[in-house]
Amino acid sequence: MLKKELVDRVSNELAMQKQDIGLAVDILLETMAGALEDNRRIELRGYGSFSVRSRKPRSTKNPRTGKIMNIPERKTLHFTMSKSLKEALISETE
Repeated sequence: MLKKELVDRVSNELAMQKQDIGLAVDILLETMAGALEDNRRIELRGYGSFSVRSRKPRSTKNPRTGKIMNIPERKTLHFTMSKSLKEALISETE
């Protein structure tokens, strides 16, 4: 689902203007990004949680050249889905 589709759907559901809903979605996403930049965990009950994790630095070999490359430490985004969302997704596939 694209951001535009989300805005359209919420706008239709609430009978509000798309620009107002678009602004609310932008504020929500900016707030979440800011919290993650500050290494804070975001928990949305019934949906899941987002957190930032660090990957250790490591060495790897370039398969094309055979040269050893050093990959520095980096941060990644981790999502853990809630139990209710996981159960809903599992029941859909069965």
